[in-house]
This record gives sequence, structure tokens and C-alpha cells, in this order.
Amino acid sequence: MTSTTPQNAPFGSILTDVMAVATFKDGHWSAPALRAVGPIEIHPAAHVLHYASECFEGFKAYKWADGSVHVFRMDRHIERFRNSASSLELPVPAPELVADMVTSVIDRSRAAVPDAPGALYLRPMLIGTSPNIGAAATPSSEAMLVVLASPVWDYFAGGAKPLRIYVEEEATRCASHLGVVKTGGNYAAALGPTLAARRAYKVDQVLFAPGGEVQETGAANFLLIRDGHILTRSLDRTFLNGVTRHSVLTMAVDLGYRIEERVFTVAEMLDWVATGEAALSGTAAVLSGVGTLVRKGGTEIRVGTGEIGPNTQKLRAALVAIQQGTSPDRHGWLRKV
Repeated sequence: MTSTTPQNAPFGSILTDVMAVATFKDGHWSAPALRAVGPIEIHPAAHVLHYASECFEGFKAYKWADGSVHVFRMDRHIERFRNSASSLELPVPAPELVADMVTSVIDRSRAAVPDAPGALYLRPMLIGTSPNIGAAATPSSEAMLVVLASPVWDYFAGGAKPLRIYVEEEATRCASHLGVVKTGGNYAAALGPTLAARRAYKVDQVLFAPGGEVQETGAANFLLIRDGHILTRSLDRTFLNGVTRHSVLTMAVDLGYRIEERVFTVAEMLDWVATGEAALSGTAAVLSGVGTLVRKGGTEIRVGTGEIGPNTQKLRAALVAIQQGTSPDRHGWLRKV
């Protein structure tokens, strides 16, 4: 029996001792404050509790071999965070405010940043706090911004395993115009179909492909990969514009891959995986290889050999090397803090 230690605790279940908090009221943001991690007090009529006015981000800071700490693509994550806030009609914090809060939490949490392959996971979140249960059609004029940090260890500590993915060809992951927003409601919307598919087919995730057009899973972008070639859905508002996705594609060009971003169908995907690879991209695991696709009724389609493909492993290793400082950061993605 495996004992529970910080190193094998579920991703994101352990927090550092400090968080940063700022509030918005009367048209202005307060000065951010560092405080001990603990409960936050909001009114029971707070807008977020009734009308889901909430968005968040997730990214990582890495400890390099020399002990320095570097945060990966914070500027792009903050840009997406602000876009999410704007889409939900929440008060939009200045990028400098968010960056200062993130870096202050990292600075106070340096001792908690794990050695590679671990990292410090950062979670800014923004919630609407106006106390009005009648404000269904009115945006929240008050808000709270909180930045949390969570030390996370090797995502594949037990060994990387190829994923089983159910292909959902009818339901959508979320409201189509909000797919691009990183908000909790989208994850809640995907939870029911995901759990139903797990019960029925023992899968790990659900790939949403409404009308037969492939989009993404409930928590990650989807890529088809083969030697020298990557195919992925072109960006639109129906699904999350992943920062890891962008990083993988940018880095893949450096490695000589041809990138194809366009709409493609389930039928085309099935043709591809007969000899190619499939992977999920996201902050937590970077790239996770898919070994099996499952369709309605339980029909199983093996992806390539059924194991994690060599291109998926190569691309993941290359991006992790940049994040951990063992390969050059040619794109200026890392910021020393």
C-alpha cells in the first residue's frame, strides 16, 4: 500500500502558506495584500455564488539546477485571464497588478518550490462579489482577486500511461461562445459527460466533437501528431486557446514540424490514428499520449501502437527542457523571479 506524501498527493491538493488578495469596489482596486492561506469571506448573495461570475488561470514556476526560479509564459496567461474577465463582464485587473501579486506569492514561497521535475503551480482567480441575488442580468461591480500557489511534483511519477479517450459526437463541452473563457462553469459542464463515459467505458477523458468536428477534451487541447507533421483544430471561441498548445506548436516549428491548424472531422481523425499519434496538451502534464479512442457503443480504436508515441515523447521532453532551463529559451517565455 502506498503511503500519502506530498510527492504523491493529487495535483493541486497542497497549497503554500501564503496567498495574495486584492478587491475591487467603487471603481478601484485595493492595494494587494499577502495573507495566510485560509477561508475568504464573501456575502451569501455574492454574484459568483448565484451567477457564476468567475474565471481563473493556471501556470507554473520552475526551480532550475542553480536554485533560481523562473515562471513560464506568465504574460500570455495574464492576457488570457484578462480576456476571460472581460468576456464575463468582470472588473478587469491591470496586467501589472496580477503580475505583482503572482511574483510576490512566488517570492514568499521559494522554499516550497520543488526541484525538477516538480514545479510551483500558480492559480490566480477572480470572482464577482456584489451582494445582489437579483442581478442575473447585471454584471458584478465588485470583485475579489486571489492568487494561490501549489507545489506539484512529477505528474508521471507512477510512469506515463497511454490515455483512453471517449469521442463524444453530439454534446458540446460548454456554451459555444464561452469555450475560449477559462471559467469554472465550463469545467462543471464537462463533468457530467466525462463521469458518464468513465462509468460506461472506463475512459480517462472525453473528446468533444459535436456534429463530428473535433474540438478538445474537458480539460485539455487535442493534437494529432506524426513524423514532421501536427494537425490541430484552428482557434475559435468554442474551445480554450491553450498556452501549452501554443508553446508546443511554436517549438515544433523549430524542430522542423509542419503545423496544420484547421477544422477536421472524427472520420479524418480515425484515419490519422491508424498509423499516427494523438495527444492532449495542458499545463499539468504538458503532453499526454492517447492510446485508445472509444466511440459510442464501446467500439475501441487503437491509436498507432496503442502506446505513447515517439513524437509525443520527443515534443514533451523538448518543452520540459526549456521550462527546466536545460535547453535555451529562444522565445523569451521564462521570467526569472
